[in-house]
Amino acid sequence: MFKHLKAVPGDPLLALIVAHQQDSNPKKIDLGVGVYKDDLGRTPILESVKKAEALMVQNEETKAYLGVYGAADFAPLIQNLLLGKDSDIIKQGRIQSTQTPGGTGALKVAADFISANLDGARLFVSDPTWGNHVSIFNSAGVEVIEYPYYDATTNDVRFDDMMAFLEAEMKQGDVLLLHACCHNPTGVDLKLEHWHTLTDFVNKRNVLPLVDAAYQGFGDGLDEDMAGLRYMAERTPSMLIANSFSKNFGIYRDRCGGLSVIAETAEEAKNAFSIIGQAIRANYSMPPAHGATVVHTIMSNPELYAMWEKEVTEMRNRINGLRSQLVQKLAASGVSKDFSFIEKQRGMFSYSGLTLEQVRKLRSDYSIYIADTGRMSVAGVSDSNIDYLCESIAKVVG
Repeated sequence: MFKHLKAVPGDPLLALIVAHQQDSNPKKIDLGVGVYKDDLGRTPILESVKKAEALMVQNEETKAYLGVYGAADFAPLIQNLLLGKDSDIIKQGRIQSTQTPGGTGALKVAADFISANLDGARLFVSDPTWGNHVSIFNSAGVEVIEYPYYDATTNDVRFDDMMAFLEAEMKQGDVLLLHACCHNPTGVDLKLEHWHTLTDFVNKRNVLPLVDAAYQGFGDGLDEDMAGLRYMAERTPSMLIANSFSKNFGIYRDRCGGLSVIAETAEEAKNAFSIIGQAIRANYSMPPAHGATVVHTIMSNPELYAMWEKEVTEMRNRINGLRSQLVQKLAASGVSKDFSFIEKQRGMFSYSGLTLEQVRKLRSDYSIYIADTGRMSVAGVSDSNIDYLCESIAKVVG
């Protein structure tokens, strides 16, 4: 039955990770993998997470299923983190939230929901966007269209081109995917005034916003990073939000995220949520418990929450500090290109502006692993490798 099947190419980023692992150069640097690393190159378990897990071992009494939506008391934590505790949307019951297996699981459920219930809806994503967005929605039968976003010349958002394209191409009932903060892969975010304009457009054209909030807290702050999302949510009748706890809690392998639906009325939100429940049941049936229990334990314990908030701040400050150091050291290395834009970007990723030829030369000659697009994971930079990295870039760029 399988003789006709042909192997398909693997994910190029995963291939990059393997190539780095097999490289024997002691100076090798992995700037491809999309996980946070400390200055020793480790992806540490947060102290708040360790304490929460210790409490879980003491208090856990069952391994019974959680149910389709996960733990009932987990949903308010998702909503408070995304919208703020004083949100009128929460008070009015216009938002419903479910736990999912990571942000990817949330996006997959959203894709199934859109495909089955929003007849003919097309998904508009930024060019570029996270590599898995297109695959997830295509697998659900949703047509994906790219809109202009990143300007390689200015290292900024092509917002005028973006709006002109959306005005010309989007139809009523289509879905607009936006990154809440820390745009993956560019690190170039929408400004608050951009969110204002997009909110007016969404309401005028009657399209559905789907906001991917994967990196809350890694840009400018837990609340600051949600400013655009909150502005739009408060002023639009409908919205889907996919969020991840993998990055800001450092629980990548525990797969914890959430999907939220906002509707014009509480009844409409409940109706949509019931259909989302069917999509979950037909997909993975019920979410895993461990990651969500960690998050719930931390978020509902004032001492642990304060510890976690401090740890998120430390991770964010380290990443933003590395951006500043990169700009300074690249300039000091005598490189001809102006890399000052790296300091203005946010989140773990940066579109470095390096060409494909330069990226491949860094890989072959200096064992520095960066994606072919020039996207690099800033968190992979450390005090021990930053000088070698900048000197190598200077040699390649000239």
